[in-house]
Amino acid sequence: MKIIFMGTPDFAVPTLKKLYDSGYEVQAVFTQPDKPKGRGYKLTPPPVKVLAQEHDTTVYQPQSLKKDGEEYVKIINDLAPDCIVVAAYGKMLPKSVLDIPRLGCVNVHGSLLPKYRGAGPIQWAVLNDEAETGITTMLMGEGMDTGDILVEKATPIGENETAAELFDRLAEMGAEVLVDTLEKLGKGEITPVKQDESLATYAPMLTKELCPIDFTKPVRKIHKQICGLSDWPCATTV
Repeated sequence: MKIIFMGTPDFAVPTLKKLYDSGYEVQAVFTQPDKPKGRGYKLTPPPVKVLAQEHDTTVYQPQSLKKDGEEYVKIINDLAPDCIVVAAYGKMLPKSVLDIPRLGCVNVHGSLLPKYRGAGPIQWAVLNDEAETGITTMLMGEGMDTGDILVEKATPIGENETAAELFDRLAEMGAEVLVDTLEKLGKGEITPVKQDESLATYAPMLTKELCPIDFTKPVRKIHKQICGLSDWPCATTV
């Protein structure tokens, strides 16, 4: 199976590594542009790019697949992938890209959809004191995490588990669920299930406005605030 992979941060690395280890043909990797980091603002490549280069995979870093659409749509068309795998890419895919692979574009998402669509599903599950969360693979559509569900796998959230710890666990779980999804998808053994829109919730990006601890709130809520905001942007008090 020929695959184009799209992802950017640490969360996406185990999934890409699993594709390599499982013998899939990774034709190319799309990731976000290098960004300045640290005190010296040194231009730093995304973790996915580092792994792709270790495997001599061609890497593309468009600012936008919409603005730079024609050039990159042609590249993807010419590669003719069977599937595009997306894990925390951080950019929306236009319909012109979604329509290319014969098996569709499969996204690895860190929640049990339709709950916690959006950028911060792992942190908000902890912040909201959920008993469990998990991984969902879905066929991507034009909306934000609105595509049909392929495979879901749940996991309990530990009493004292931080968002950072859960992030690492779900990253590894996502890799396993993705390979299971591709195997079943390739054999025609999956019937996509539409999401129940009435159950949909949104998980926005975290901001530092969430950090200050209000000690008039219940102890349990403060505990989950500390866990959910670890290791960024961190609960704070003065």
